[in-house]
Amino acid sequence: GIKWMSSMEAKFEDAKDKKPTAEKLERLRREKINRFRNQHRINIQGTDLPDPIATFDQLQKEYKVHPKIMENIQAAGFHVPTPIQMQAIPTMLHGRELLASAPTGSGKTLAFCIPLLTHLKQPRNKGFRALIISPTRELASQTHRELVKLAEGTGFRIHMIHKAAEAAKKFGPKSSKKF
Repeated sequence: GIKWMSSMEAKFEDAKDKKPTAEKLERLRREKINRFRNQHRINIQGTDLPDPIATFDQLQKEYKVHPKIMENIQAAGFHVPTPIQMQAIPTMLHGRELLASAPTGSGKTLAFCIPLLTHLKQPRNKGFRALIISPTRELASQTHRELVKLAEGTGFRIHMIHKAAEAAKKFGPKSSKKF
């Protein structure tokens, strides 16, 4: 049938229909995140994935990254995260496993170093607490250099071991058994 109503009633009826529901708000949020990922060419697979970050400031606000680490990021000249950093950092900070692929120079090293230092929280005198294995000395040197810059002033001690004999001299003969 036909429903007759005044223009005031029609406006009230329209406003009532446009009330956002939780599902609609969530769908709009997801669409916004997907547009952001598409804009930055971020392809991601998995379930219950964390939202990407748009700025490094979000790390301190949302993930409580150590203020000194944030200072070191800014001092190193990093102002806006690269696409790999936008998605990889939140994923790792949520304790998720990650397999990432990005071109050389895209910021992969920083993308895993920030979550690593954040998970360790603070320095402790308990030996080696994290281990990064690199396929080449060149990559190991690059990772070491970036970690030293990132951890400056936090108290973390960053070491690079490329020969077992040198490690035994540097950390003691029982280091291989101890760590």
